[in-house]
Amino acid sequence: MNLLDRIQSPGDLKSFSVEELQGLCDEIRHLIIRTVGDNGGHLASNLGVVELTVALHYVLNLPDDQIVWDVGHQAYTHKILTGRKDQIHTIRKKDGLSGYPRPQESPYDAFAVGHASTSISAALGLAKAAQLEGRNNKVVAVIGDGALTGGLAYEGLNNAGRLHRNLIVILNDNGMSISPNVGNIARYLAHMRAGQPYLTAKGKIEKTLENIPVVGPPIQHGLKHAKRKIKGLIYNSTIFEDLGFMYYGPFDGHDLLSLLSVLRTVSAFSRPVLLHLHTSKGKGYTFAENNPGAFHGVPAFDVHKGLSENAGESFSDVFGRSICQLARKDKRICAITAAMQLGTCLTSFRQMFPTRFFDVGIAEEHAITFAGGLAAGGMVPVVAIYSTFLQRGYDQIIHDAAIQQVKMVLAIDRAGIVGEDGETHQGVFDAAFLQTIPNVTIYAPSYYDELREWLRVAVYEEKGVCAVRYPRGKSLYRPKEYVFNCKAYGLYGSTNAPVVLVTYGKLFSFTAKAKERLEQAGIPCFVVKLNRIKPIDPEVYELCCKAKSLYIFEEGIEQGGIGEHFLTQLIQRGYRGKAFLRGVKDQFVRHATMNESLHELGLDDEGMYQTIYDREGSTQ
Repeated sequence: MNLLDRIQSPGDLKSFSVEELQGLCDEIRHLIIRTVGDNGGHLASNLGVVELTVALHYVLNLPDDQIVWDVGHQAYTHKILTGRKDQIHTIRKKDGLSGYPRPQESPYDAFAVGHASTSISAALGLAKAAQLEGRNNKVVAVIGDGALTGGLAYEGLNNAGRLHRNLIVILNDNGMSISPNVGNIARYLAHMRAGQPYLTAKGKIEKTLENIPVVGPPIQHGLKHAKRKIKGLIYNSTIFEDLGFMYYGPFDGHDLLSLLSVLRTVSAFSRPVLLHLHTSKGKGYTFAENNPGAFHGVPAFDVHKGLSENAGESFSDVFGRSICQLARKDKRICAITAAMQLGTCLTSFRQMFPTRFFDVGIAEEHAITFAGGLAAGGMVPVVAIYSTFLQRGYDQIIHDAAIQQVKMVLAIDRAGIVGEDGETHQGVFDAAFLQTIPNVTIYAPSYYDELREWLRVAVYEEKGVCAVRYPRGKSLYRPKEYVFNCKAYGLYGSTNAPVVLVTYGKLFSFTAKAKERLEQAGIPCFVVKLNRIKPIDPEVYELCCKAKSLYIFEEGIEQGGIGEHFLTQLIQRGYRGKAFLRGVKDQFVRHATMNESLHELGLDDEGMYQTIYDREGSTQ
């Protein structure tokens, strides 16, 4: 029998035997591997939490009880068990399931999440809300995949220990965050402490001591103090208990029978509990077990052969090689990443310059301030961070970099529309928030040679904070007539044309195609390509003020973006022609392929062409 066919909601699990639950875990793994092979997505992290997820859904009463999945990319099993099994083949596809928890998608998704280290704070809020409303439900935060390296997690832990009610934090320790506690004694005592006989005896002794006049409370205090010391030696876990948690673990996160037992036990408590589990990323799929980093987030692939090594060159690859070439000649150059060594292609840098490479964990705020200190000490730090994660370091860019006027390079990967990861990962805000900060310069290369040049310029010619933002994936269409001039702006077409198209970054490829189609349709135009988007060269404004019609296309948020600033400057200079701005409206962009998203936003060549033709065609 196909066990998955019996699951429409978590309640259906209650009738399963332990043996059937084990078989169910196998079926879920096969389904996840097949689905990610077809669609791409997060594989290793999801394979590592199958037993944990099944056990949670078996013991808890969802959706009254609630689970917050940190980072969110480990929730595929959760989706399968909560009525979305028949839709799982649509995950990360346009109009399909999100690759992350999303309350708008299901009442079983307690909190939307795509960034790390948020689960404990969010779960604490949910638990406190339940307490204020008189509800007695459990709230579970599942944190792992390095998320405990983020400062927000400790802010949450610091406050959660005061709750004293119905909060369980599960540390999914898969080798990415906390070193394992080893030894049979520690494991045996952990099981003993989680057993009901121990808890019953502990309660009776405490109650007896409380009722002994005079000497009872001091004895009880002394026993607790001694117990903490012994547990500290065995578990090295006193930080959690000092913060107010009952600590249990470590347990094998793939031992389903053990998980069911310990989850039943800790669910009976009415105070915060931290349950420490050991799991293996990629569990059950040999390729992912052997290389969990490579199988963290993957494109579609042949599940029988594993990942292809011929993915082709990308902007990230070019950045990684370029920064190594610069660092060979300059010992001041340091590279910093926030747990994204592979994603930002800094593996070679780490191997070549180990003393100048710093992976600070999922701690973007720290990465920026640490870089500020390096810069103040005479180094040239290059901070490689995805656009979506750079948002977390906004205050540090202002306070610890720009105000300090230190020399720092921000290598902003995944700028613009990123595709299937969706609304929590789109890189559409960095240009807008960076361009409001004094002492910040921003470059937006469209091609590999431009990325190499602007990195060099950022390191050696610009002062203060200099950002170089580049897109996800590969270089796109490049007109034969376009020549990179190493200037702050470039031109494509005759400047005598009455219609001007202004853009930057990856969108230049689409704008160039639109320009070619428009001229074939009898609408003469030319493209102004902004290589440096802050500050914009004054010559660009003088050139555009002569235009009859001006069209700005931006792969970023319109409000406060580069386009709005550009139009403001033109108006102040007396521009009286027609003007049109298209970027990302006041919205979050859902998951789809990059091309599907750009088409829906009207930012591909077809959308640009149609926009301009509808406004200009009738006048030709």
